[in-house]
Amino acid sequence: MKNTFGQSLQITIFGESHGPYIGAILDGLAPGLDINDDLIASKLELRRPSGAISTARVEKDEYIIASGAFNGKTTGTPLCILIPNTNTRSGDYDKAGRVARPGHADYTALLKYHGFEDYRGGGHFSGRLTAALVAAGAICADALSKKGIVIGTHINKLSDISDISFDEILFAKDADYENGLKDLLDNIASLNNKKFAVISDEAALKMEQAILDAAKEGDSVGGVLETAIAGMPEGVGEPWFDSLESTLSHILFSVPGIKGVEFGAGFDKVCECGSSFNDSLRNENGKVVTKSNNNGGINGGISNGMPITIRCAVKPTPSIYKQQESINLNTKENADIQIEGRHDPAIIHRARVVVDSVCAIAVYDALAARFGTDYFLN
Repeated sequence: MKNTFGQSLQITIFGESHGPYIGAILDGLAPGLDINDDLIASKLELRRPSGAISTARVEKDEYIIASGAFNGKTTGTPLCILIPNTNTRSGDYDKAGRVARPGHADYTALLKYHGFEDYRGGGHFSGRLTAALVAAGAICADALSKKGIVIGTHINKLSDISDISFDEILFAKDADYENGLKDLLDNIASLNNKKFAVISDEAALKMEQAILDAAKEGDSVGGVLETAIAGMPEGVGEPWFDSLESTLSHILFSVPGIKGVEFGAGFDKVCECGSSFNDSLRNENGKVVTKSNNNGGINGGISNGMPITIRCAVKPTPSIYKQQESINLNTKENADIQIEGRHDPAIIHRARVVVDSVCAIAVYDALAARFGTDYFLN
């Protein structure tokens, strides 16, 4: 379906970075969901660039809901979100003379669209389109929160600087899962109000400085995001091709800059023995929980009731201000390129709300498939 994701809930995104609009269509939303304009605006604000660690291109993101809503509620018919592009400088891309930007989709876009693509600002491949995902995801996240499901993401690692992990919080009180979960939920609530989402204030200062240092060198830096989905009911997902990991990975790999996705302990512990990797099960106060969460809240493609934990590798921003080797896309001859324009020295701090948003869309879809659309009306 190319630009469409989902089964029970489908989202289609459209537009180009320097076109008049970007947008998204959500088809399959339950009727009667709240359109929380304050939440949508706050999520878009978290994605918006700010200060020296971000691009100078700042869009107002004054979205329009063109269909699918009435009197502040969803109607159940396709909901269309439009976001105007108002702050473009297309001339910055004309100067490149159609030399491919290393790390971007310029060359592969040419191969697929035979030169008819709008290449300005990356066109349809641009991270600018994630604004539409964030607006759509906010509607899903609001519906999920009313079912007790919350999602939060922080910068787990940037350059060689690490933050506190969600597992360290969840299992800090080893014999008391309920208190660990409460601390996790408190941290998610705090992160969702932070422009720079890092748990440790000390780590946050070091990370911001690392971004500034890279920017001074005309370079960029990447890192790892960690996401927790807490409150997910047990028994959601499928054993094979629509496993919960498959569904979440599918949409996460659609976010520009994501180069790796892992669940739970992931690559860190898979070379250990099963005796240390397996999550022991216990009954605590009538609820089945695990004493560790190395499987990230999913077994056999199906949620087990523990928080779902995911880490995403986010590559350094490919647009850097250093001269690089490339080719001329028109002649295929070797050429050097010195990128101009306005670019982020790091995208990871802005990408985290995009990750939250696409996870909300995927989880909404999985729940609607398991329990039906009216699940969100109760």
